[in-house]
Amino acid sequence: MTRYVPNSKTNWKYFTLFVTLLCLVSSFKHKELSWVAIGDSITYLNEHPEETGHRITKGYMSRVVERLPFIHYTNQGHNGWTSGGIASAIETLGLAKADLYSIFLGTNDWWAGRPLGRLADYQRNTGNGTVYGSFRIIIDKLRSLNPQATIVLITPMQRVDFVYIANPKNNAYGSYKPKNGQTLESFANAIDSIGRYEHMAVVDLYHTNKLRHKKLVKFKRLKNPKSGAYTDYPYPKFIDVPFNPDTDAYPYPVESIDRTYDGLHPSDKGYAIISRKLVKLFKQY
Repeated sequence: MTRYVPNSKTNWKYFTLFVTLLCLVSSFKHKELSWVAIGDSITYLNEHPEETGHRITKGYMSRVVERLPFIHYTNQGHNGWTSGGIASAIETLGLAKADLYSIFLGTNDWWAGRPLGRLADYQRNTGNGTVYGSFRIIIDKLRSLNPQATIVLITPMQRVDFVYIANPKNNAYGSYKPKNGQTLESFANAIDSIGRYEHMAVVDLYHTNKLRHKKLVKFKRLKNPKSGAYTDYPYPKFIDVPFNPDTDAYPYPVESIDRTYDGLHPSDKGYAIISRKLVKLFKQY
């Protein structure tokens, strides 16, 4: 039996083809994209892990660009701000032209008791008196910067009792009950309705199973009202158990951290969930 041995001409042909394919693959590079992330403290903390007591290592933007290095982000997160605050300052924030914008707001609007309004407020551009109107102002500004930009809306997450790690006197109950007659879910649904009206992608964190109330913290450590002994109460058992910031220990020790580290702000695990959703969406662009 005779074994076939390629001649030098055949070898050179295949070598040339291999080099050509290698050059084509190596020369392919994804288009660089600029991303401006607009939000509140959940966005702001990406660059400020020290303000969490180093309970996080990085936020959702850093995690996204690790997976998608062709995207370059600018953090426009503003600690404690509402969509109304963003809309009011929209001309002075220094927003830049970008290929991609994300808007991650709503939880502070809910807690501040801002009127949600109706989709008609957005459609008619009625101004900054309602959340719907605030979103219209923000989106109009982004479109003026780049009419071809992709705008992604992100709904607020569910939240349980928030206690600020740097000042326990700054605390708030969770979204398991209304504030000012409005549920946080209604704010999430409003943002979704804007997305559907404008044909914009919406990342719905409020209805994400992995970010439900019972998964946000493992427990809240509070004094038992009868015995006075510190007790680890899981959700929803800690609802209505009193907390005194003047006398009680911080109720969320490190071992209580789950998807949030303080009942409101995502932990590393929470940020990872958010970033995976964004990576899946941003890959399309």
